[in-house]
Amino acid sequence: MRKVILQLKGSALKDSYFNRHFPCSAISLREIITQGGIMFTEKIELKDLDKTDPEYRDLLGRVLAIQADCEIGGPHLYVEKMLPAAPTKLDQLIVARTAAEEIDHFRKVARVAGDMGVDVSFVLSQPNEKRFVDAFRGLITTWEDNAVFGFLIDRVGRYQLEEFSDCSYLPLQRILPDIVTEELGHIEYGYNKTCELLSKGDEQRERVQRAIDYWYVRALDMFGHSGSKRAERYIFWGLKRRANEQAREDYIREVNPILTSMGIRIPDPIKGRRFI
Repeated sequence: MRKVILQLKGSALKDSYFNRHFPCSAISLREIITQGGIMFTEKIELKDLDKTDPEYRDLLGRVLAIQADCEIGGPHLYVEKMLPAAPTKLDQLIVARTAAEEIDHFRKVARVAGDMGVDVSFVLSQPNEKRFVDAFRGLITTWEDNAVFGFLIDRVGRYQLEEFSDCSYLPLQRILPDIVTEELGHIEYGYNKTCELLSKGDEQRERVQRAIDYWYVRALDMFGHSGSKRAERYIFWGLKRRANEQAREDYIREVNPILTSMGIRIPDPIKGRRFI
């Protein structure tokens, strides 16, 4: 079932292909991937999953559990306080619709996980402080935070979903289009609401800036450790496309010009970070 293509560039690369079985290898998997020397090319259906390498199944189950937790983590952050305190009926409707869509995203991811024997239902009742990702711990209690969360954190969510584009596991790939489309709507609402708040004077602008300062570093942390060995394995198995640091840099290149155009001060990208 496994189909791996090697473009050997000397015996060192051949030795490195076996580096997880022979740890003495001097060349890292990252170096091989960068040089285009190795990749997993098979497209896997559920019926073939039991024939795959155990590491593939373990990594797939892990990433589905984290994704499910992130999808349900959003509504647990903002629904309690933001839904009843919405400034307009339209905002209330959008908050409710956003939560409903995120719950449906959880349902779709949970079904993919459940079909392969991974039960992620525990994240439904998991307290916020035990969420996998730091950005989903706590509660959102202000409209500045709610708007900036949609603008910055849902944008990271889009990046996470894009990692699965054309991934090796077809059941996961199939659920992406509708989810990504809805996430784009969440990002747009967050951006528009942030701009609206910025237009309401200097005091309001300062509150928005504080929200940006808080969520920006948490957005960067969501990409994980630079140089992550686990990320290398995800790339190897075709479950992700980019190293953590590359995805983070792509995000920064997208977001910083937007912040500048809004008249927002770009926060220190290191201060307060947990994962560098």
